[in-house]
Amino acid sequence: MKRIILSLAAVAALSACSGGNPFAEDTDTETPVTGIPEVLTSDLDGVSYDPVAQTLTVRGVSLDHNNYEVTYKRNSDLDRGGYEAYTTQDNAITQHSTAYVKDINGTRAAVVSTGGQFEHYFAGTVYGRSGEFDPAPVTEDSQVVSYVGNYVGLLNTPGDGGDLIPVDPLTPPGARPRQAAEVTGRVLINADFGKMRVQGGVVDRDADGLGALEDLALVPTDIDENGQFTEGVTINLQNKGTYGGIFGGSGSSEVAGSLFVKDHIDGVDNEEEYGIFVLPKCGTPGDDALCPDS
Repeated sequence: MKRIILSLAAVAALSACSGGNPFAEDTDTETPVTGIPEVLTSDLDGVSYDPVAQTLTVRGVSLDHNNYEVTYKRNSDLDRGGYEAYTTQDNAITQHSTAYVKDINGTRAAVVSTGGQFEHYFAGTVYGRSGEFDPAPVTEDSQVVSYVGNYVGLLNTPGDGGDLIPVDPLTPPGARPRQAAEVTGRVLINADFGKMRVQGGVVDRDADGLGALEDLALVPTDIDENGQFTEGVTINLQNKGTYGGIFGGSGSSEVAGSLFVKDHIDGVDNEEEYGIFVLPKCGTPGDDALCPDS
Protein backbone atom coordinates (compact mmCIF):
# COMPACT_ATOMS: atom_id res chain seq x y z
CA MET A 1 0.00 0.00 0.00
CA LYS A 2 1.70 3.17 -1.14
CA ARG A 3 0.51 5.96 1.10
CA ILE A 4 0.99 9.67 1.04
CA ILE A 5 3.32 11.50 3.39
CA LEU A 6 2.33 14.81 4.87
CA SER A 7 3.99 18.01 5.77
CA LEU A 8 1.89 20.00 8.21
CA ALA A 9 0.25 21.60 5.18
CA ALA A 10 -2.50 19.73 3.38
CA VAL A 11 -1.69 17.64 0.31
CA ALA A 12 -3.77 15.39 -1.90
CA ALA A 13 -4.48 11.81 -0.81
CA LEU A 14 -3.26 8.70 -2.60
CA SER A 15 -5.11 5.41 -2.71
CA ALA A 16 -3.55 2.10 -3.72
CA CYS A 17 -3.60 -1.12 -1.74
CA SER A 18 -1.70 -4.37 -1.54
CA GLY A 19 -1.73 -7.30 0.84
CA GLY A 20 0.38 -8.36 3.78
CA ASN A 21 1.12 -11.57 5.61
CA PRO A 22 0.64 -12.25 9.33
CA PHE A 23 3.15 -11.74 12.09
CA ALA A 24 6.13 -14.08 11.83
CA GLU A 25 8.04 -14.56 15.07
CA ASP A 26 11.56 -15.75 15.70
CA THR A 27 12.06 -19.45 14.98
CA ASP A 28 12.12 -20.38 18.66
CA THR A 29 8.49 -19.36 19.15
CA GLU A 30 7.10 -19.31 15.62
CA THR A 31 3.30 -19.42 15.55
CA PRO A 32 2.07 -17.58 12.46
CA VAL A 33 -1.28 -15.89 12.93
CA THR A 34 -3.92 -15.60 10.23
CA GLY A 35 -6.84 -13.22 10.26
CA ILE A 36 -5.06 -9.89 10.73
CA PRO A 37 -7.00 -7.39 8.60
CA GLU A 38 -5.16 -6.30 5.45
CA VAL A 39 -5.69 -2.66 6.40
CA LEU A 40 -3.49 -3.31 9.46
CA THR A 41 -0.71 -5.30 7.77
CA SER A 42 -0.68 -2.97 4.73
CA ASP A 43 2.85 -2.96 3.25
CA LEU A 44 4.35 -5.15 5.97
CA ASP A 45 4.71 -8.84 5.12
CA GLY A 46 6.13 -9.84 8.50
CA VAL A 47 8.88 -9.43 11.06
CA SER A 48 11.22 -11.76 12.92
CA TYR A 49 12.08 -10.61 16.44
CA ASP A 50 14.48 -11.98 19.03
CA PRO A 51 13.87 -10.18 22.35
CA VAL A 52 17.01 -11.64 23.93
CA ALA A 53 19.44 -10.71 21.15
CA GLN A 54 17.38 -7.56 20.42
CA THR A 55 17.30 -8.08 16.68
CA LEU A 56 14.43 -7.20 14.36
CA THR A 57 14.19 -8.28 10.73
CA VAL A 58 11.49 -6.65 8.61
CA ARG A 59 10.00 -8.07 5.43
CA GLY A 60 8.09 -6.23 2.75
CA VAL A 61 8.30 -2.51 3.59
CA SER A 62 9.35 -1.13 0.22
CA LEU A 63 12.32 1.17 -0.28
CA ASP A 64 13.56 0.93 3.31
CA HIS A 65 16.70 -0.70 1.86
CA ASN A 66 17.86 -2.50 -1.28
CA ASN A 67 16.65 -5.88 -0.02
CA TYR A 68 13.18 -7.32 0.59
CA GLU A 69 14.28 -8.52 4.05
CA VAL A 70 16.20 -6.03 6.20
CA THR A 71 17.61 -6.26 9.72
CA TYR A 72 17.02 -2.95 11.47
CA LYS A 73 19.45 -1.50 14.03
CA ARG A 74 18.48 -1.22 17.70
CA ASN A 75 17.90 2.44 18.54
CA SER A 76 17.26 2.82 22.27
CA ASP A 77 17.20 6.63 22.02
CA LEU A 78 13.81 6.32 20.35
CA ASP A 79 12.28 3.83 22.84
CA ARG A 80 8.81 4.89 23.98
CA GLY A 81 6.85 3.54 26.94
CA GLY A 82 8.48 0.11 27.04
CA TYR A 83 8.40 -0.38 23.25
CA GLU A 84 11.80 -1.05 21.68
CA ALA A 85 12.78 1.08 18.70
CA TYR A 86 14.67 -0.12 15.62
CA THR A 87 15.62 1.99 12.60
CA THR A 88 17.29 1.78 9.21
CA GLN A 89 18.40 4.21 6.50
CA ASP A 90 20.62 3.16 3.60
CA ASN A 91 22.11 6.60 2.95
CA ALA A 92 21.33 10.29 3.34
CA ILE A 93 18.97 10.49 0.35
CA THR A 94 16.98 7.27 0.87
CA GLN A 95 13.96 6.74 3.07
CA HIS A 96 14.36 6.43 6.82
CA SER A 97 12.33 3.70 8.51
CA THR A 98 11.26 3.34 12.16
CA ALA A 99 9.94 0.20 13.85
CA TYR A 100 8.58 -0.43 17.33
CA VAL A 101 8.14 -3.86 18.88
CA LYS A 102 7.18 -5.27 22.28
CA ASP A 103 6.99 -8.83 23.61
CA ILE A 104 5.46 -10.16 26.82
CA ASN A 105 6.03 -13.90 27.20
CA GLY A 106 5.69 -14.51 23.46
CA THR A 107 2.68 -12.23 22.92
CA ARG A 108 3.92 -9.42 20.73
CA ALA A 109 3.24 -6.72 18.16
CA ALA A 110 5.27 -4.54 15.80
CA VAL A 111 4.67 -1.36 13.79
CA VAL A 112 6.91 -0.16 10.96
CA SER A 113 6.78 3.05 8.94
CA THR A 114 9.09 4.89 6.61
CA GLY A 115 9.24 8.62 7.12
CA GLY A 116 8.48 9.09 3.45
CA GLN A 117 10.07 10.79 0.49
CA PHE A 118 8.66 12.28 -2.73
CA GLU A 119 5.18 12.44 -1.12
CA HIS A 120 4.84 8.69 -0.39
CA TYR A 121 5.53 6.38 2.53
CA PHE A 122 5.16 2.69 3.43
CA ALA A 123 3.89 1.21 6.70
CA GLY A 124 2.13 -1.66 8.45
CA THR A 125 1.62 -3.62 11.66
CA VAL A 126 1.59 -7.24 12.80
CA TYR A 127 0.80 -9.08 16.04
CA GLY A 128 0.88 -12.66 17.28
CA ARG A 129 1.51 -15.04 20.16
CA SER A 130 3.26 -18.27 21.01
CA GLY A 131 1.03 -21.18 22.02
CA GLU A 132 -2.71 -21.68 21.81
CA PHE A 133 -5.60 -19.53 23.01
CA ASP A 134 -6.24 -20.05 26.74
CA PRO A 135 -9.23 -17.95 27.89
CA ALA A 136 -9.13 -16.30 31.28
CA PRO A 137 -11.01 -18.26 33.97
CA VAL A 138 -14.65 -17.23 34.43
CA THR A 139 -16.63 -17.33 37.67
CA GLU A 140 -20.09 -16.05 38.59
CA ASP A 141 -18.46 -13.11 40.35
CA SER A 142 -15.75 -12.35 37.81
CA GLN A 143 -15.75 -12.74 34.05
CA VAL A 144 -14.49 -9.33 32.91
CA VAL A 145 -10.71 -8.92 32.72
CA SER A 146 -8.86 -5.61 32.21
CA TYR A 147 -5.58 -4.96 30.39
CA VAL A 148 -3.83 -1.59 30.71
CA GLY A 149 -0.55 -0.22 29.35
CA ASN A 150 1.22 2.06 26.91
CA TYR A 151 0.56 2.64 23.22
CA VAL A 152 2.96 3.69 20.47
CA GLY A 153 2.18 4.73 16.92
CA LEU A 154 3.73 6.30 13.83
CA LEU A 155 2.20 9.08 11.73
CA ASN A 156 2.67 10.13 8.11
CA THR A 157 3.64 13.59 9.35
CA PRO A 158 7.31 14.52 9.78
CA GLY A 159 8.97 13.96 13.14
CA ASP A 160 11.92 15.87 14.53
CA GLY A 161 14.36 14.25 12.10
CA GLY A 162 16.98 13.68 14.78
CA ASP A 163 17.80 10.17 13.55
CA LEU A 164 18.24 11.07 9.87
CA ILE A 165 21.65 10.81 8.21
CA PRO A 166 22.70 14.42 7.50
CA VAL A 167 22.22 15.47 3.89
CA ASP A 168 24.41 17.72 1.81
CA PRO A 169 23.24 21.30 2.46
CA LEU A 170 22.68 21.72 -1.28
CA THR A 171 20.16 18.85 -1.40
CA PRO A 172 16.81 20.28 -2.59
CA PRO A 173 14.08 20.18 0.07
CA GLY A 174 11.88 18.03 -2.16
CA ALA A 175 14.51 15.27 -2.30
CA ARG A 176 15.14 15.05 1.45
CA PRO A 177 13.79 12.03 3.34
CA ARG A 178 11.84 12.41 6.56
CA GLN A 179 11.55 10.60 9.86
CA ALA A 180 8.06 9.45 10.90
CA ALA A 181 6.45 11.29 13.81
CA GLU A 182 5.75 9.21 16.91
CA VAL A 183 2.49 9.00 18.85
CA THR A 184 2.27 7.86 22.47
CA GLY A 185 -0.71 7.09 24.69
CA ARG A 186 -2.29 4.58 27.03
CA VAL A 187 -4.61 1.68 26.18
CA LEU A 188 -7.37 0.10 28.26
CA ILE A 189 -8.90 -3.17 27.06
CA ASN A 190 -11.83 -4.83 28.88
CA ALA A 191 -12.58 -8.42 27.91
CA ASP A 192 -15.67 -10.39 28.96
CA PHE A 193 -14.63 -14.03 28.69
CA GLY A 194 -18.12 -15.18 29.68
CA LYS A 195 -19.79 -13.52 26.71
CA MET A 196 -16.56 -13.47 24.64
CA ARG A 197 -16.70 -9.74 24.00
CA VAL A 198 -14.07 -7.01 24.06
CA GLN A 199 -13.93 -3.22 23.99
CA GLY A 200 -11.45 -0.50 24.87
CA GLY A 201 -9.85 2.82 24.10
CA VAL A 202 -6.61 4.72 23.58
CA VAL A 203 -6.28 7.80 25.82
CA ASP A 204 -3.69 10.42 26.83
CA ARG A 205 -2.53 10.58 23.21
CA ASP A 206 0.32 12.90 22.22
CA ALA A 207 2.09 13.28 18.87
CA ASP A 208 5.56 14.54 18.04
CA GLY A 209 5.13 18.05 16.63
CA LEU A 210 1.34 18.11 17.05
CA GLY A 211 0.78 17.85 20.81
CA ALA A 212 -2.29 16.35 22.45
CA LEU A 213 -4.65 14.27 20.27
CA GLU A 214 -8.21 13.10 20.78
CA ASP A 215 -8.91 9.74 22.43
CA LEU A 216 -9.73 6.75 20.24
CA ALA A 217 -12.60 4.37 21.06
CA LEU A 218 -12.23 0.68 20.15
CA VAL A 219 -15.71 -0.49 19.14
CA PRO A 220 -17.06 -3.50 21.12
CA THR A 221 -16.79 -6.79 19.22
CA ASP A 222 -16.67 -10.58 19.61
CA ILE A 223 -13.61 -12.62 20.59
CA ASP A 224 -13.39 -15.60 18.21
CA GLU A 225 -12.44 -19.21 18.98
CA ASN A 226 -8.76 -18.41 18.39
CA GLY A 227 -8.76 -15.50 20.84
CA GLN A 228 -8.71 -12.88 18.08
CA PHE A 229 -10.89 -9.84 17.48
CA THR A 230 -11.25 -6.95 15.03
CA GLU A 231 -13.57 -3.96 14.67
CA GLY A 232 -13.70 -0.24 14.02
CA VAL A 233 -12.09 2.73 15.73
CA THR A 234 -14.19 5.83 16.40
CA ILE A 235 -13.95 9.41 17.62
CA ASN A 236 -17.27 10.92 18.76
CA LEU A 237 -18.98 7.85 17.23
CA GLN A 238 -17.52 8.68 13.82
CA ASN A 239 -15.58 5.84 12.18
CA LYS A 240 -11.88 6.60 11.82
CA GLY A 241 -10.30 3.20 11.17
CA THR A 242 -9.80 -0.41 12.24
CA TYR A 243 -8.23 -2.27 15.14
CA GLY A 244 -7.45 -5.92 15.81
CA GLY A 245 -5.76 -8.08 18.40
CA ILE A 246 -5.12 -11.45 19.98
CA PHE A 247 -5.01 -12.83 23.53
CA GLY A 248 -1.96 -14.81 24.59
CA GLY A 249 -0.37 -16.47 27.57
CA SER A 250 -1.72 -18.71 30.32
CA GLY A 251 -5.25 -17.64 31.18
CA SER A 252 -4.97 -14.88 28.54
CA SER A 253 -2.42 -13.06 30.69
CA GLU A 254 -1.55 -10.71 27.82
CA VAL A 255 -3.16 -9.08 24.82
CA ALA A 256 -1.47 -7.66 21.70
CA GLY A 257 -2.93 -5.75 18.79
CA SER A 258 -2.73 -2.87 16.39
CA LEU A 259 -4.78 -0.14 14.75
CA PHE A 260 -4.94 2.04 11.69
CA VAL A 261 -6.73 5.40 11.70
CA LYS A 262 -6.94 8.30 9.29
CA ASP A 263 -8.50 11.77 9.05
CA HIS A 264 -8.55 11.85 12.85
CA ILE A 265 -6.56 14.97 13.78
CA ASP A 266 -8.18 18.40 13.67
CA GLY A 267 -6.31 20.89 11.52
CA VAL A 268 -4.39 18.27 9.54
CA ASP A 269 -5.59 16.83 6.23
CA ASN A 270 -5.07 13.28 4.92
CA GLU A 271 -3.21 12.15 8.04
CA GLU A 272 -2.76 8.42 8.75
CA GLU A 273 -1.53 6.55 11.83
CA TYR A 274 -0.45 2.97 12.51
CA GLY A 275 -0.02 1.90 16.14
CA ILE A 276 0.36 -1.11 18.45
CA PHE A 277 -0.32 -2.24 22.00
CA VAL A 278 1.01 -5.15 24.06
CA LEU A 279 -0.56 -5.20 27.51
CA PRO A 280 -0.41 -7.33 30.66
CA LYS A 281 -3.58 -8.41 32.43
CA CYS A 282 -4.40 -6.47 35.58
CA GLY A 283 -3.29 -8.46 38.59
CA THR A 284 -0.26 -9.97 36.85
CA PRO A 285 3.40 -8.89 37.19
CA GLY A 286 4.10 -5.60 35.46
CA ASP A 287 0.48 -4.45 35.37
CA ASP A 288 -0.32 -0.74 35.10
CA ALA A 289 -0.94 1.69 37.97
CA LEU A 290 -4.42 2.27 36.53
CA CYS A 291 -5.35 -1.32 37.36
CA PRO A 292 -7.58 -1.66 40.46
CA ASP A 293 -6.05 -3.12 43.61
CA SER A 294 -6.52 -6.87 43.75
